[in-house]
Amino acid sequence: MAQNGANPIIFDLRDRIQHLDGAMTRPKAVLPFGVCEIDERLPGGGLAYGAIHEFAGGGAGAVDGAAAALFAAGIAARTKGKVVWCLARPDLFAPALAQVGLHPDRVIYVEAMKEEYVLEACEEALRFGGLGAVVAELVRLPMVASRRLQLAAEGSGALGLVVRRWRRQTEAGDFGHPTAATSRWRISVLPSDPLPVPGLGRARWLAELIRIKAGESADFEIGACDAQGRISLFPDAGNGSDQTRRSVHTG
Repeated sequence: MAQNGANPIIFDLRDRIQHLDGAMTRPKAVLPFGVCEIDERLPGGGLAYGAIHEFAGGGAGAVDGAAAALFAAGIAARTKGKVVWCLARPDLFAPALAQVGLHPDRVIYVEAMKEEYVLEACEEALRFGGLGAVVAELVRLPMVASRRLQLAAEGSGALGLVVRRWRRQTEAGDFGHPTAATSRWRISVLPSDPLPVPGLGRARWLAELIRIKAGESADFEIGACDAQGRISLFPDAGNGSDQTRRSVHTG
């Protein structure tokens, strides 16, 4: 029983209203990719802070799933401050994150026994604020849970990144269900771009922006994140150029 006979439901509603008021009055900051062709597709010119963004691999299972995780890690690498990474499977390869600019000394790993605990840890980290980004690895993201994460991000102005990783290919269909994420991306591995050195190539991804609030979907053929988390945009086929355009934004 709340003190003075106050209804705890009213307290909860007031807290939610305060979070909403704060989100409406706070200027919306964004994290640009630094590639104008991509940023011009995003409201405000980048990925919005105070929001969650969702990433999943394409149809090639673990290979595309790894690319999606690295894409999200590159985004986190371009932020300032510590990054909280919540996961239920202790199989994250830290050296791979370091190769895209997210060094171990910046990452706080939160390993949970169940996905429900991953959601709880992610929500708490988002509400805490003051972090560069909060990443959660999940198989499923129910609408109610995504709304809680979105409200938590709005309240603190944090950047939330949800990486959808499948244990079985049959679970990939869950990504088709609606969520409250501000943007949703699907990353697929493409054949590498040949380099002058025999047997080596530059990794390429297909980044599909399949949903963005107040914007339109788009596809981008990009070079994988470099050591500072930056991506490059490959030119359209047939335009006569063999040069890629590298992101100039480093966070």
